[in-house]
Amino acid sequence: MGLIGRRELLAGGSALLATPARAAGRLGVAFVYGGPVANKGYNYQHDLGRQAIAAKFGKRVSTHYVENVAVGPDCERILRQLAAGGDGMIVSTSFDFMNSVLRVAKAFPEVKFEQATGYRLLPNMAEFNLRFHEGRAVCGTAAGVLSKTGVAGYVGSFPIPQVIMGINAFTLAAQKVNPAFKVRVVWLDSWVDPGREADAAKSLIDQGADILADHMDSAAVMATAQARGVIAFGYSSDRAAVGPTAQITAIVDNWAPYYVQRVQAALDGNWASQSVWLGLKDGAVTLAPWGPRATAPARMAAEATKADLINGTLHPFVGPITDQSGTLRIPAGQVMTDDDIQKMDWLVQGVI
Repeated sequence: MGLIGRRELLAGGSALLATPARAAGRLGVAFVYGGPVANKGYNYQHDLGRQAIAAKFGKRVSTHYVENVAVGPDCERILRQLAAGGDGMIVSTSFDFMNSVLRVAKAFPEVKFEQATGYRLLPNMAEFNLRFHEGRAVCGTAAGVLSKTGVAGYVGSFPIPQVIMGINAFTLAAQKVNPAFKVRVVWLDSWVDPGREADAAKSLIDQGADILADHMDSAAVMATAQARGVIAFGYSSDRAAVGPTAQITAIVDNWAPYYVQRVQAALDGNWASQSVWLGLKDGAVTLAPWGPRATAPARMAAEATKADLINGTLHPFVGPITDQSGTLRIPAGQVMTDDDIQKMDWLVQGVI
């Protein structure tokens, strides 16, 4: 299988895999995750990509991973250990790891580094991202049709561009259906904290939200929606098993094709640094099957949004767009550039 047995390291709260014995010509590919694979969320989807590499290339590669890696010195220590241990490619899957990757990549120019959701490049450090906000626009369209209170609750991890653009795309799409639509956000300053995620979801429901969304790594928000009888959208992975009647759909990340392509390039000797952003039309952002409470009008409206995003006749961020303070950020008819979206640090009007 090309997989390595796991060895737990208590220091730093990380689970580090034993360094594999690499046969001559075998490419070692290490993945560094900020949370646990067992949550079957964001990190799980990346690990499906790792498994796809192992299945595709067999004995030509050896793959392993480190999970629950803390930001800062712990991350940098692990990256250096992996690079010094003989891995030819290291995949970092968290925006928070970007600066650590940058420092280690400078120290190991012969190692290829793939950094997810960041923006720093080196000759041996590439960046890749998914247009999560396109999936959010599809979900926002459905939310605008389905919500009876006109209020959605959104449990957010960190107020960084990756998360903010999703909230904004969701809100703007919902407001195209219902101009008075509001989105209440609770920030947790964590990628995964099931207890606090559930508490935040309950609080948002108590404040009038009849539909939930989140940018977290556990299924706690979906489980809360199921228990409280409201509807919700999954994120990163299909959460239908947790919310069989609550889930409307889910944004499902498909990292595998990118990983397979990049490993193939490394094996062929033509890997090069790049910055790519993949979305619905690439099959990298997908939507889970519609749940039982997704009405026909909601499905039709959302599918139309999805089709228009894929064929390029719709963009999630077209002016006029006003921020929370009432300031016009994007003039009428103007489309936000990818660079502006990736630096988004403001929330649109209607987000509370």
